[in-house]
Parts: sequence; C-alpha cells; structure tokens
Amino acid sequence: MKVTQQACFRHSSGKDVFLFTLRNTKGTEVLISNYGAIITAFKIKMNDGSVNDIVLGFDKMEDYISKGYLARYPWFGAAVGRHGNRIKNAAFSIDSKQYQLSRNNGNNQLHGGFEGFDKKVWEVVAVGDEGVVFLYNSPDAEEGFPGNVTVTIKFLLSDNDELSHEYTATTDQPTVVNLTHHSYFNLDNGKRTIEDYELKINASQILEQDAELAPTGNYIDVAGTKYDFQNGKMISKDWDYETGYDQSFIVKTKSPELITGAEVFSPHSKLKLAILTTEPIVHFYTGKGIPAFNGKKGNKYGSYSALCLETQVHPNAVNIPHFPNTIVRPGEAYFQKTVYKVTQEEK
Repeated sequence: MKVTQQACFRHSSGKDVFLFTLRNTKGTEVLISNYGAIITAFKIKMNDGSVNDIVLGFDKMEDYISKGYLARYPWFGAAVGRHGNRIKNAAFSIDSKQYQLSRNNGNNQLHGGFEGFDKKVWEVVAVGDEGVVFLYNSPDAEEGFPGNVTVTIKFLLSDNDELSHEYTATTDQPTVVNLTHHSYFNLDNGKRTIEDYELKINASQILEQDAELAPTGNYIDVAGTKYDFQNGKMISKDWDYETGYDQSFIVKTKSPELITGAEVFSPHSKLKLAILTTEPIVHFYTGKGIPAFNGKKGNKYGSYSALCLETQVHPNAVNIPHFPNTIVRPGEAYFQKTVYKVTQEEK
C-alpha cells in the first residue's frame, strides 16, 4: 500500500486539514481526510480498467464545511462518536450519577451531538505502509459526556480491496463509548439508487424502536417480516417506499473476532461489498433522508442514492441494562474493527 498526502486548507480551529490517498497494487484508491476522519472516495479499479467510486461525497474538502451542507447534514463518510446512533432523552447515569447530553435530534442525542468526532480535525500520528492513523482527544464534558477520552482510528487498504478501520479509546473517568463510521455506499459510481441491490444481513432479530427511532429494549424476530434479509433479497422487495429501512440488526455478540455481518451486491456493476465486524449491530439505513446535493462528478444525490451499514454496539445500550455494555472505565481499552471487502464478479 502506498500513501500520499495533500494539504487542503486551514480549519477555523487553526488546524491544517489534509487528504490522504491510500493506493494498493491493483490501483484501487481510498481518500481519507483528517477532518472528521472522512472517507471521501473509495475508487475500485474494475476488471475492465474503469474506476468505480463507491461512496457518496464531494470533489473538494471545502464542501464538507460549507453552510449548505452543514444545514442539511447527513454525516457523509465521517467518523461518529462518542456515541453512534441515538441516546434516548440525551441522558444516562453511571454509578448513580446522572449526565445530561446535548440534544440534537428532538429529545435525543444522535451521533455524538452537535459537534461530534465527525466535525473535529484529528491529529495525524502515523502515515505509511502500516496505514494512516488519526488521534483525537475528546475533553471532559464535550457534548455532555464525562471524562477525557483519547481516541485513535487506523485505516488500512489491502491488495485484495479490503478497507479496514480500527478504533481504540481510553478514558480517565467512567464514560460511554460506542463508535461507528458513516460511509454511504453506492456500488454504481454514485449513480442510480440502491433499490434493486441484493442485500443479505446475517441477523434473525432487530431492535424494536420507538417513534423517535430510539431502541426500547425489546427484540423483534425478523422471520416472516420485511426485515428478513437472512437469505438475501432485493432491498425494495418488501419495503415501504415512504420510509425505507433505518433499523439495527443483531448480527453477533461483541468479540475481537471478525464475522461477516452483511453483504450487498449491485446487479449493474457486479460489485459485492461485505461488511466484516467485531461489533454486534449492523445498522441498515437506506438513505431516505439524503438531501438533494450535487455530489462528486456532477452526480445528483437524494433519497435512496446510497445505503449505510453502520457497525456498533446496540444504540441506547447505556439506558437498557440487558443490552451489551458500552461503559468504558479508566484502565480499560475500547476497541472495534470493521472491514469493507469489495469483490467483483465477471460480467
């Protein structure tokens, strides 16, 4: 893997924003910025020599901080923390102490608050054959979360078109950490919608959600419902077009071992994307709420332009005792790894 670096601009924080290009021996390239740890492009070198960029985004890094984008913000390609998805009522308690978080999604907190890890300029701590590594020090009380938390994210691109990210985190106070990454995948170079993609999710249950999409603590068996993707099916086969999908699928128990949580295939490009993860949840979002943006290479984005397969521990777990633990204490180390594996079928 070869890595090159390009300076982009100086952020309002006074920190420099860079764009790094990871290139493997096949010619596949992944572009990643230290602003928001954003994956801005994932360019697959196709068997016929063409290039297929499989994530939504913009041609210029400046577009990620534009007023128009931030006003209708969909977290394109960004790191999400301290907590992915929703925390009910933007509050939780640890050791009988109550913490009130910022509310940026009705009564709830979504994806870490108003200025989560997705809007931070991360420190660049390593660039080379072993990957690109960014670090962010999240201060005590940021968005309401307790503790000073040090987070790293490492990106690595293999010669087999496998892009991995690894998160680590430590804290000086008991706190909540539940990280994910928010790439929007379109396997057809950003064109068409994802409605006729074939999707398989290795999950027999989903998390029940309330009217505000926060998990209630109950589980729903998918067998015989529109949520059953265990044997694979076209995304739009059973869906409600007015809402699409925005659900947490339970694919495993959290462990250091990687398993394949989901696979998605485009009948047009013949690309298959597999999501391998250490995490128990793959949150499947069909992008109903993608705003009407002008994206890369003049592509027009909107509803169902792409899908997200976000890996994490159960949303709102800190408020639901029988859900897996998301509390990290001093002396403990948080870790999660996810791999995006792309393969091509012969046409």
